[in-house]
Amino acid sequence: MAPLAQILVVKLGTPRADSFPRTTELMQALDYVYRKAQAWGLPVAVNLSFGNVYGPHNGTGLLETFLADTANRWRSVISVGTGNEGAAAGHTSDVLTAGKEKEIQMGIAPYETTINVQIWKSYADTFELSLVHPNGQSIGPIPARAGAQRYRMGNTELLIYYGEPAPYRISQEIYLDFLPVQDYIDSGVWRFRLNPQTVVNGRFDMWLPQAEALNNGTRFYEPNPQNTLTIPSTARNVIAVGAYDALGYTYAPFSGRGIDPPQPPLLPGLFAVKPDLAAPGVRIRTTAAGGGYTTVSGTSFAAPFVTGAAAMLMQWGIVNGNDPYLYGEKVRAYFIRGARPLPGLRVYPNAQIGYGTLCVRASLPE
Repeated sequence: MAPLAQILVVKLGTPRADSFPRTTELMQALDYVYRKAQAWGLPVAVNLSFGNVYGPHNGTGLLETFLADTANRWRSVISVGTGNEGAAAGHTSDVLTAGKEKEIQMGIAPYETTINVQIWKSYADTFELSLVHPNGQSIGPIPARAGAQRYRMGNTELLIYYGEPAPYRISQEIYLDFLPVQDYIDSGVWRFRLNPQTVVNGRFDMWLPQAEALNNGTRFYEPNPQNTLTIPSTARNVIAVGAYDALGYTYAPFSGRGIDPPQPPLLPGLFAVKPDLAAPGVRIRTTAAGGGYTTVSGTSFAAPFVTGAAAMLMQWGIVNGNDPYLYGEKVRAYFIRGARPLPGLRVYPNAQIGYGTLCVRASLPE
């Protein structure tokens, strides 16, 4: 996209077994890039084809807050892929009503070695949580107390944690770890029962791990494809990039989605429309590890289109002297104005592709 740009590649660290690099390693990598850019006196377009599902997804998590603050340090643009969880059935949500119990059904496929479930809600809301095993055994209401609580259901051990608000967020997390007593956790339909006690906001969201870490069939039975952006594409001051099929000119169903406005109530702390726009992310021809070429799909390959486009805009504006302030939110504003619609999507912005698809030509200031 920007063949004359200098490229700084930063490895995020060594991932743990069957896991991803740590959040702190991503923060260190981003800090390194900014320090180098400032030392060299060059504007920087940062590409983050990286994301996870852990957190409140409303821009108030530690990593999201770090990115939002870092983006203001220098003449820069940060582009982040929205992830590939849009059609994965790994997210569900609803709004609780006082006095009305809500049941959530989750299927666990055979041969899962472990999974975890996050429940995020407003700290002002309270509800009793009970859990029903596929064999009918139940536990709960589970006390809302600090520290790990341990239960055994069939051949599955449960570790349950109730979180507290943090200095950078007002949401509360309930975290459930499903661990095998022998080789695998029990498969079948598990049921979460939420019995509201105090309802102020009422909205709750539940997430499973990313689809690539799960067996086929592990899913929520009433999934909600909205609010499936991976973190940190939910941060302020970054460009959240979804994917579309540039050959068929259609939305890519796997692309992580935001929340369609006006859908009340919005998550506490959610400040902006996400994603911002979409770029080609289906059947992308690129270099392969070890040599040669391959064809790939995902928002990890859509985000670099926007990163390269941002680099070209900053080249024209800052390096060539046409606009020394063409970086940050100004670049995002130009991309939003120049975004083009997709056939079949009538309302903009929307949860699928935000303000439209990337068009560099229409984004250039006249």
